[in-house]
Amino acid sequence: MIEANPRPSPPPPVAVAWRSADILRTAALVLGLYLLLRLLWVAYPLLFLSFLGMLFGLAVARGADSLERLRIPRGIGATLIVLTFLGALVGLGFLVAPKIREQAGELRNAVPEALDKVEGWMGRHQDGLLGQMLPLDTAKPTEQTPDTPPAQAESHPSDKLSKLPDSLSGQLGAVTRYLFSFLSSTVSVIAGVILILFLSIYIGAAPDLYRNGLLHLVPQRARPRAEQVLTAISMTLRRWLLTQLVAMLVIGVVTFIVLSLLHVRAALALAILAGLFEFIPMLGPILSGVPAVAMGLLDSPQKALFVLIAYVAIQFFENHLLIPLLMKEGVDLPPVLTLIGLALMGLIFGFLGMLVAVPFLAAVMVAVKLLYVEDVMGDEVTTVLDT
Repeated sequence: MIEANPRPSPPPPVAVAWRSADILRTAALVLGLYLLLRLLWVAYPLLFLSFLGMLFGLAVARGADSLERLRIPRGIGATLIVLTFLGALVGLGFLVAPKIREQAGELRNAVPEALDKVEGWMGRHQDGLLGQMLPLDTAKPTEQTPDTPPAQAESHPSDKLSKLPDSLSGQLGAVTRYLFSFLSSTVSVIAGVILILFLSIYIGAAPDLYRNGLLHLVPQRARPRAEQVLTAISMTLRRWLLTQLVAMLVIGVVTFIVLSLLHVRAALALAILAGLFEFIPMLGPILSGVPAVAMGLLDSPQKALFVLIAYVAIQFFENHLLIPLLMKEGVDLPPVLTLIGLALMGLIFGFLGMLVAVPFLAAVMVAVKLLYVEDVMGDEVTTVLDT
């Protein structure tokens, strides 16, 4: 039976071909993205220093707000804040520089002596539990005979232990060159400090100028939400910086008092080192604790143990009392995410990456919470705007 109104067959699929303009546009986009990534990789020290300048500029802007209420123009107020802070650092440096120079020299000369004591202690305990845990060759050396070539003689464990200071020194030098590679030139250090100072003054004097410039890059319908995100990021970074500066001061003072009570050499230099490295969460206390334990080892293993216990107690005081008291509803970063971010930034960018890892991660987390978790997923989140 023949159907009266047969259905028309669907038209054959039309192959969508890329036009030459589309191919050129895509190639230009890929090439531009590649060149941008290459530029970012080459210029990352400049970008990180600019980020630090912006971070300090937010704190200067807060101080300039207070001075503006006293009828002091923002530009003059921001300049006064930066110059006062810089003058305080220079004055403090002149006061303690002779003592720090003396103790830093003592610390530098004492580290090899501490390594020698470690070598001797390991040599005395190589037949005990230490020898079972560490891969030390405790076999006695074979006696050489006139027919035995010198190359076949087994080395004594003390020969291996004698190479420990050189090995540790070489590894420490390699790590130092990797982490502090951006300090290879005095000119670059001075230029970086000047850049941070001027960025702090400019951002502190006119923060709205740069905020409005960023908002002009966003479509008008999305500008209210973008302004909320920028406000939350700036408040989070300002609170984090204030917390870190107070924590650096407190940890430096407490460390100096504790090391002085324990009669550890170079207590002032070690305390300043502990305060400076406090800017790097988690890894900073470890980096500052190693030379302190080494200085304690110069006197006795017992003193080194007391120094180690003191540093652990100071970190317990900081993590469970000082930081919660200062931060309260501030930056909420999971410890695992913070540790991974520090390790990744340090692995890729060295010490400078570790320096900006936590504030950069805090800023990214605020944007993710507001723009993705709240706007896309629909979940409620708590930020500094709610405190």
